[in-house]
Amino acid sequence: MSDDFTQRATELVEAGRFLYQRGMVPATSGNFSAKLDDGTLAVTVSGRHKGKLAVADIMRVNDKGESLDGRRPSAETLLHVQIYSRTNARSVLHPHSVNATLLSKLTTGHLVLQDYELLKAFPGVDTHECRVTVPIFNNDQNIGRLADQVDTYMTVQPEPVFGYLINGHGFYTWGENIESALRHVEAFEFLFECEMRIRGKSK
Repeated sequence: MSDDFTQRATELVEAGRFLYQRGMVPATSGNFSAKLDDGTLAVTVSGRHKGKLAVADIMRVNDKGESLDGRRPSAETLLHVQIYSRTNARSVLHPHSVNATLLSKLTTGHLVLQDYELLKAFPGVDTHECRVTVPIFNNDQNIGRLADQVDTYMTVQPEPVFGYLINGHGFYTWGENIESALRHVEAFEFLFECEMRIRGKSK
């Protein structure tokens, strides 16, 4: 087991505990990954409770999402693979927060976040006077098909994409490392809560 894998796996374990403490990965929901120096991915094993992860609950897959150790990765690994193929991300996080899940059902097509100071948490955004579009995709048990839909959107979308919602299924975001991906999770969650309060759906 390489030092690179051990370090990334340890960081993913810590991320799981951090997000669980904030109620963002209940039960065994959510999945996390990090890209290793050799191009393979460290990903959460399927069905693990993210608040109780150990390094042994992180496995390696190749750049196609195929297991390298015989264990079964998260069912949504192909969504991670797609993100790595289209961005310079080194970590992808998928929490299931209440705000994200409800907003995905209350909003059709995409969510526009505009004129929030916290938008500056995302790379390349240096003013609140902007808008960030968060696409919303319909949930699909065929993960390959869903990954293709996300890929098509990212291919034609002229503006940067920092994350997306899946209807009834939380959200995905990513970053240049696990720390920055966590920062994006926190930023999105704050913005999602603001949007829920504007809609009068949160207290």
